[in-house]
Amino acid sequence: MSAVTGTPDSPRTTLAPSARGGPLGSLHDSLVVAKRNLLRMLRIPEVVIFGLFQPIMFVVLFSYVFGGSVNVGGSFSAADYRNFLMAGIFAQTVTFATAGAGAGIADDMHKGLIDRFRSLPMSRGAVLTGRTLADLVQTSLTVVVLACVGLLVGWRIHDGLPKMFGAFALLLLLGYAFSWIGALIGLSVRTPEAATSGGLVWLFPVTFVSNAFVSPENMTPWLRHVAEWNPFSATVQASRTLFGNPGVVRSSAWPMEHPVWASLAWSVVIVAVFRTLAVRKYRSATA
Repeated sequence: MSAVTGTPDSPRTTLAPSARGGPLGSLHDSLVVAKRNLLRMLRIPEVVIFGLFQPIMFVVLFSYVFGGSVNVGGSFSAADYRNFLMAGIFAQTVTFATAGAGAGIADDMHKGLIDRFRSLPMSRGAVLTGRTLADLVQTSLTVVVLACVGLLVGWRIHDGLPKMFGAFALLLLLGYAFSWIGALIGLSVRTPEAATSGGLVWLFPVTFVSNAFVSPENMTPWLRHVAEWNPFSATVQASRTLFGNPGVVRSSAWPMEHPVWASLAWSVVIVAVFRTLAVRKYRSATA
């Protein structure tokens, strides 16, 4: 509860109410904020709808423009390339949601909504955690729709449902990890427009200097090493392996030989580092 301090000779000061203590209290606060953001998304459905257009266009354009022109495991088959492509498109989709997460947080800061949260008895980190969880739900919906589009263009799963769910779990974990990078960017800029631009400018080299759309085998040596140790590439490699799709990169680099473990490790490290930085930035911005 809030407290009022002061003396007869000095103005009274209202202190912010204290938050619930412990992990359970923080989790409760995070879920409340996540619910608030999900309700906001439902009230503005065009944001979700337009968010589906870009990945769908990537699937259709890459499938039919590059299909038959890219060598996948010694084959130029358009069908093989579509199966090769989908893991990269999935990974690109979950990571590009980072820009939206950053813009949303920057918009809340710009409108003063964060100042309202400060007056509530809630965990400081819950504001950011709730936002990233809501973005994860939206990203999951996008992935479901994208999977249906992939099936329509010829993408298939060959290693069973358990491995399929494992691949999607790794993809969503990567998206959640990258959303904390977006949160940090959103807290570091002044406008939502700057957050969107700042969220995209680093994503293009991360997604294209990788094994998402072509095999790194034909890249120059230094660029190939960058692609093989790219966290994004590890998740793409793990997804292709679990989906049973063609074009799994053969390499002596540890992330390419152990992509599932590499994907998990990279995502956990990114969450740990950027959540800490984002929460610290949030506390200093609202202090």
